[in-house]
Amino acid sequence: MAKQPKLVYQSWKANNKFLLGGRLIFGPDAKSLIITFTLILVPVVLFCVFVARNLVLELQRESAGYAILVITIVFTIYVFILLLSTSATDPGIVPRNSHPPEEVLGYDSSASVETGGRPPRFKEVLVNGLPVRVKYCETCMLYRPPRCSHCSVCDNCVERFDHHCPWVGQCIGKRNYRCFFLFVSSTALLCVFIFSISALYLKLLMDDSGTLWKAIQESPASAALMAYCFIALWFVGGLTGFHLYLIGTNQTTYENFRYKGDNRVYNRGCIKNFLQLFCSRIEPSKINFRSYVQEGASKPPKSNIQETDINISDGDTRIKVEDDLDIGDDIMKISQRRNSEEIGDVRGRGSDRSPIGRSEVDFGFGLESQLSSRPSY
Repeated sequence: MAKQPKLVYQSWKANNKFLLGGRLIFGPDAKSLIITFTLILVPVVLFCVFVARNLVLELQRESAGYAILVITIVFTIYVFILLLSTSATDPGIVPRNSHPPEEVLGYDSSASVETGGRPPRFKEVLVNGLPVRVKYCETCMLYRPPRCSHCSVCDNCVERFDHHCPWVGQCIGKRNYRCFFLFVSSTALLCVFIFSISALYLKLLMDDSGTLWKAIQESPASAALMAYCFIALWFVGGLTGFHLYLIGTNQTTYENFRYKGDNRVYNRGCIKNFLQLFCSRIEPSKINFRSYVQEGASKPPKSNIQETDINISDGDTRIKVEDDLDIGDDIMKISQRRNSEEIGDVRGRGSDRSPIGRSEVDFGFGLESQLSSRPSY
């Protein structure tokens, strides 16, 4: 009886967890979703029972009480949908190679495997006229696209890696950053809404009882909700403001903390940066987790990142980006073979040089630009 082939998600090497036959992909700490769900649901339920319901009775001659109750329920459902979309979505995982690259500036993977050698750790590319180093990932056996980083929690290389969020149990990257920002900002608005309506209810009670203390004694839940929302707003509100700054300057959390905000490679202006996030199409996942695993040994990849020039907008001065700045997106299609003096004896291809092709690269949130190759030094 022939052995039934496995699906990709069933043989996935990273730490992700899958549900519904690979349709939903979570991080290894997906259980933290229960805590996040509870922290949102419990105060909303208390608000509906002890505040909104009483407002319906207080304002029974008007429809404002029912409107408050309906808005609360609908807005909470919307927040939960954003939470699930952020947590159960492929954040932009880069497919890992089954073999090291065949050629990287003269690096021969077959010879290296036998001798125990390693490919060059860094490669340099030009992004908007600025030199940027990309790093080789030994786990995924590829040169990371610019702006890509390897998450130690999920064990994946993620495009436009922002951070790993324990509250949603997932990496935040190219494909789910929009949902993450909308979730955080919507949660902040929900806190403001509950805080305001609870304060309004206390005001109505104070008008009847005469003092604030008597109003609090009559509805302690309103005071507790106001205190809870005030504390929560420091976190989700502050996080919303921080990510508004990151979006306006086209940075990621990783870049901002690692390089102290000194990253002008992708900044196209505040308005264009916001349009890039909210108006661009989210790319489909590069991995079909429900497809069958291709059996048999595959050949080592023949192409890798080579020094290239990405023209996006007018750059200022050429700024050297230090260390392993992981900036950009899918730039894994361009390579240049060793010159005739370096590979003549090994490859036996004479003095011919392989032409370097041109291809389009899409990075960030879908911004398309062209890569033009440059000779290596």
